[in-house]
Formats: sequence, C-alpha cells, structure tokens
Amino acid sequence: MPHILLVDDERVLRTSLTFTLQQNGYQVTSAASGPEALRLAEEQPPDLILLDLMLPGVDGLEVCRRLRRRSNVPVIMLSARGQEDDRVAGLRLGADDYVTKPFSTRELIARIEAVLRRHAALPAGTEEAEERTAPPERAADPVMESGALRVDAQARQAWRDGVPLNLSPKEFQLLCLLMQHRGRALSRDELIASVWGSEFMGDAKTLDVHIRWLRAKVEPDPAEPTHIRTVRRFGFRFE
Repeated sequence: MPHILLVDDERVLRTSLTFTLQQNGYQVTSAASGPEALRLAEEQPPDLILLDLMLPGVDGLEVCRRLRRRSNVPVIMLSARGQEDDRVAGLRLGADDYVTKPFSTRELIARIEAVLRRHAALPAGTEEAEERTAPPERAADPVMESGALRVDAQARQAWRDGVPLNLSPKEFQLLCLLMQHRGRALSRDELIASVWGSEFMGDAKTLDVHIRWLRAKVEPDPAEPTHIRTVRRFGFRFE
C-alpha cells in the first residue's frame, strides 16, 4: 500500500482528502506545517508527498528545496495560486507535478498514479532531473535470494519468508545495492552517492537511520543482524 504524506494547513481539506486517498488504497500521514512535514518525511519516509505551497512557518517551496537535498521522493505541489511563476518555481525545485486548487479528486488520483508509475520505472538510485554518480558495477540477475529473503529488482518487490515487505523507495534501493554486491563492503560515501545522489547535503546519519529501518524489516533479529553487517568506520556489507 503506497504511503502518502499530505501537507496542508487547511484542516477540512486534510480530513476529506485523507478519506478519499484511503478509499483509493493509499496509506496517509498528514502534516499542517512545513517543519512538521520535514520531520515526518524523515521519520516515516513516504512514497509520495502532496505538498501545499502556502504553509505557515516554512512554505511549500522551502520544504521542497530541503527535501531535495536528501531525497528523491516524488512531490506533487498543491496551491490555490495558479500563476505560471509559482508552477515554474516549484518544478525547478524538483516537484514532479503541480495541481491548482480547486481540483477534482479524480484528477488528483490520476496524477498520483502517473507520478508513482514514473518513479517506479526509474533505476534504483536515480532521478529524472539530474545525473547520479555512477554506482559500483552491479550484478545482472534482477532476482536475488538470501535465506528467507527474496528481492526482485525489476518488479521493485521484496519478501521475507514469502511475506511482502513494505519498503520505502530508499530502503528498497539500499537493499538492492547491498545484495547486488553481496560480500563486498560498500562505503557510506558509495551508498549515499548511489541512493541520494552526489549533491546530497546531509550527513551519514541519514544513511544510518535508513539502514536501521531496513534491518527492522529484513533481519530476523535487528539487534543482531545477519544480513546487513556494519563495517566499522567504513560502511556496510550484505552477507
């Protein structure tokens, strides 16, 4: 079930749109301000963000700017302001689409589906808007298995003991990259450049947090990982 972060300061709109999205098969988390949106995007990485332009504290353009420093999560901007300059500013900052209020929910759902399809079609660790630092040489087989863990890189699906894993895009990209280089220690710099891009402005703590979340989903005992091992003062290795 795709996870959407809905960011809008209008309570009535958040309530009604949350219901509509849930009825269409989406998991929804909502935020009423820019700072809250940035925090939730870090704590619970969504598959897509619906981002209002006019927000208290930190506006939507600034939220988008900060998100793009650390994430390639798809962003659809929402606003009552339909001027061309606003649309261009949002798209230049990395928004994937722009919807002007008032909008029909059918149109919004269609745009969400289209953006998610485009994003899912991208190779792991890439974005449409910029070139990525080339990752290490990768294995050719898109289906990888290790014990109870099975990953299909082309279908962008993963299972443990036959049960589908609900991985965020970043978690899935990290898992694929590590499994494709099983037995090889990948540095933090390599992993960040391949998954977040060479222009990432954050630090290694973001990677460590995502590794912790990934272990919680793929390891039988996250406290004693057997697959994703830490290589002290270097990075991580998949075994």
